[in-house]
Amino acid sequence: MIPLLYYVILSVILFAIGVYGLVSKGSALRLFFAIEIVINAANLNLVAFSRYINPANIQGQTFALFSIAIAAAEAAVGLAIVVVAFRINKNVDVFGLRKLKN
Repeated sequence: MIPLLYYVILSVILFAIGVYGLVSKGSALRLFFAIEIVINAANLNLVAFSRYINPANIQGQTFALFSIAIAAAEAAVGLAIVVVAFRINKNVDVFGLRKLKN
């Protein structure tokens, strides 16, 4: 059985990669991928702690499934917004979309 510490370390690495993807300058698609990586890090923690604290209790897995469903909905809505922004600007640079505020 793999120790809990290994899962936590992997989750921290995934979270750091996701945060780096969020703060670095890039396109909207890079932001979506980074958000998905952060959500996957949280899901990994949910499942790992649920498994190690009380194996008979499946609350961590249930929360992870809800999180996956919410992430899928977020990706669908976000990609629809990106497609509309691309049709208007011919660019998906997040910093270039600030002019759409007005």
